[in-house]
Amino acid sequence: MTISVATRTGILICDTDNTRWQVVRRGLEGQHVTSVIAREGVILAGTMDGIFCSEDLGQSWFEASQGLHQRHVRWMSYHPDISDFELAGTEPAGVFVSRNGGENWQGCPEVEALRDQHDWFLPYSPEAGCVRGFAHHGDRVYGAVEVGGLLRSENGGEQWRLVGGSSGNPAMGQPASGRLHADVHSVYVHPHSKDDVLAATGGGLFRSQNGGESWAHLYRCYCRAAWWDPADPDHIVFGPAHSVDRGGRIEESHDGGQSWEVIGDGLDAPWPRHMVERLTPVQDGVAAVLSNGELRLALPDEWQWETPLPEVQNVDAVTQMGEAA
Repeated sequence: MTISVATRTGILICDTDNTRWQVVRRGLEGQHVTSVIAREGVILAGTMDGIFCSEDLGQSWFEASQGLHQRHVRWMSYHPDISDFELAGTEPAGVFVSRNGGENWQGCPEVEALRDQHDWFLPYSPEAGCVRGFAHHGDRVYGAVEVGGLLRSENGGEQWRLVGGSSGNPAMGQPASGRLHADVHSVYVHPHSKDDVLAATGGGLFRSQNGGESWAHLYRCYCRAAWWDPADPDHIVFGPAHSVDRGGRIEESHDGGQSWEVIGDGLDAPWPRHMVERLTPVQDGVAAVLSNGELRLALPDEWQWETPLPEVQNVDAVTQMGEAA
C-alpha cells in the first residue's frame, strides 16, 4: 500500500510491505501542504499558496492553480464517479471546480456571495471563513464551512446553497433544536442514502436524515472529524474533545450515536493539548491525523492505533494512492 502524506514542510510518499513503513519520496519541500488527493496516477496537493500536481507519483511537481484566485487551499476532493472532476475549498471561504484534472479551476460566485452576506469568519485568522470539507453522493455534494454552516450542491458541485437546517449566520452558541451548529469542520454522507449526513462541528456531532433540512444532536462536545462505516450507518467513530485541542480522544458508537465508548489501544488519551483533526479511510483501515501533527493507523474493530512512521511529523492530511481523500 502506498499513501501520500501532506505535512507542513512538504509532501511524503510512503510505502509498506505489510511489515514496516518507509518514506520512499519527498516533494514540495518547504511548502505547507494542507490537503492531498490521488487518483489514476495523478496527485494533487493543496497548499497555502496554490495547488500543485504530480503525474509521476511525486517525483516531479508543477503548479496547477490556473483560475484559483484564492490561493490558500484548505481541502480538496474528487468526484468518486467522474474522472478528472475535482473540488477545492479555500480560505477565505470559496469553492473551486476543475473538470480537467486540475489544469483549470472555476470559482463558484454564489459561495463567495453567501460568505459576504453572512459575514463568515475564523476565530484564529483575519480571513472570512473557510471551506474545509466535502462529501459526495452522486450529483449531491456537501461542503463544510468554518464558521458559516453547511452548503449543498445538486449538480456535482457546480452551484451551491445553504441546507435548510443551516442559517448561514456564524453564531458560535448552541443552535435551536433541529438546527446545525454554524462551526462546521467536516461533513460525511453515507453510501446508502444521499440524505443521510453527519457533520462534525464546534458544538458537537450532528446527523440529518433528510439532506440537511433538520438535525439531531448526537453528542455535545467540540469535534473536527468522524469516520462512518460504509457498511453500517449505525457504526460511527469520531474524535470528541472538551474544547479546542483540549481533552481529545476517539469514541465509537454501534447504535447510531445513542451510546458511545472510548476506543484507544495505543493512545495515551484523553490528550491534554491535542485532538483528532481528520479521520480518513485507508485501504481496510482508518488513518487518524492528530492536531499535534502525528499520524496513526488502525483497523476497524481492532482499533489498535499504531504510528506507522514515528519520524513523520506535522501531518495535515493523508490519502491512499488511488483512493479518495
